[in-house]
Amino acid sequence: MDIGEYPMAAVTSFHSFTVNCNLGAFFRMKRNRLSFMNKVLQSSPAVKQPKLGCHSSLSQTHMRAALLDWGNLPHHVVLRIFQYLPLIDRARASSVCRRWNEVFHIPDLWRKFEFELNQSATSYFNSTHPDLIQQIIKKHAAHLQYVSFKVDSSTESAEAACGILSQLVNCSIQTLGLISTAKPSFLNMSKSHFVSALTVLFVNSKSLSSIKIEDTPVDDPSLSILVANNSGTLRRLKMSSCPHVSSNGILCVADHCQGLRELALNYYMLSDKLLLALSNETHVNLEHLRIDVVSENAGQIEFHSIKRQSWDALIKHSPGVNVVMYFFLYEEEMETFFKEETPVTHLYFGRSVSKEILGRLGLNCPRLTELVVCANGIQVIDTELICIAEHCKNLTALGLSECEVSCSAFIEFVRLCGRKLTHLSIMEEVLIPDDVYSLDEIHTEVSKYLGRIWFPDVMPLW
Repeated sequence: MDIGEYPMAAVTSFHSFTVNCNLGAFFRMKRNRLSFMNKVLQSSPAVKQPKLGCHSSLSQTHMRAALLDWGNLPHHVVLRIFQYLPLIDRARASSVCRRWNEVFHIPDLWRKFEFELNQSATSYFNSTHPDLIQQIIKKHAAHLQYVSFKVDSSTESAEAACGILSQLVNCSIQTLGLISTAKPSFLNMSKSHFVSALTVLFVNSKSLSSIKIEDTPVDDPSLSILVANNSGTLRRLKMSSCPHVSSNGILCVADHCQGLRELALNYYMLSDKLLLALSNETHVNLEHLRIDVVSENAGQIEFHSIKRQSWDALIKHSPGVNVVMYFFLYEEEMETFFKEETPVTHLYFGRSVSKEILGRLGLNCPRLTELVVCANGIQVIDTELICIAEHCKNLTALGLSECEVSCSAFIEFVRLCGRKLTHLSIMEEVLIPDDVYSLDEIHTEVSKYLGRIWFPDVMPLW
């Protein structure tokens, strides 16, 4: 490669201090290699120690020279090393010798790439240099298979990501991820610009298997284009917080993408028809269903309900599916949920949840394996917690914060769950001393039932 093809301005904008340290350590390692190999050759039983004579001495010298010649490493070994290096280190290493330069251009090295797009005035993250982006599009676009775009909160960065997407016309991308590191910047840009860029990729990549397009203005027509071109290969689709996608749009995906194994969406997209489509006998077993339950409109209190028969059909078809639900609702907004048996396995409450809802969990969530409650208020939840331990026989993880549980009830909960409770994260403020146990005694009792040392979590003070 002509090193001028990758301008140093493009590569040296990345982590220069770390790189210099890494390269310095690399060359020190190379200089010290001789003394290290001397010890290896002298101590290894696999290497015959030379006897008297000039011939043996020369043979050992040649052996050391061969072992020390990094330039003679096989291509597949150098390729493996390069795959662990940041881009700047790869570019620098490619100028060491011709052989390493050849490896730098092997297609396998360019199958995975993350574009980082940030505005220097508002972000402290490094950004992929524009010249380098154009070189990748020009020389390696056909090799790209696993691509992600990490953007900051600025609309300009999101638009730049879409500009790159629209140029990926000669590639066979399998995995696509659009990631907003702060605010969902893709939602602030022109919907038509975003959809136009995304559909270019959907049309030209006929083998998309995993897509993460959460917090974006993707819409129903663009999903139809995705299905028309990638229905046979799509396996994972994550699209929570996509306000322009309707329940019919996601139903179209489920109807035509029979190989879909993982799906993440907002609760408003979930419907009985969708669950039945995922339970169709021609559809593969679903492995992971994530549902984010958030208010779509200010002041929204009522949410639609899902029939138990629809949930039962899903579990009958995919008995091993993980149903993960994240709740970001206020107490008055949760009345609809858990009145009937719900096959949720992982449940996270990001806001305060009432005693009534927690009481329903023990009665109607028999598949529950993980529960996190961020807040409950000042009501003691002893009865609810013990009910969960008695009825949720698969529970292996619990997290509690800003709740109140008596020490006796908590110990009884742990006793009922036993050693299957592999993750237990409880803030110390949650536990209320009673007539039987104090905070100083509780860790001993809990550790006894868990079979390992356990202490409550403590909020650091600084």
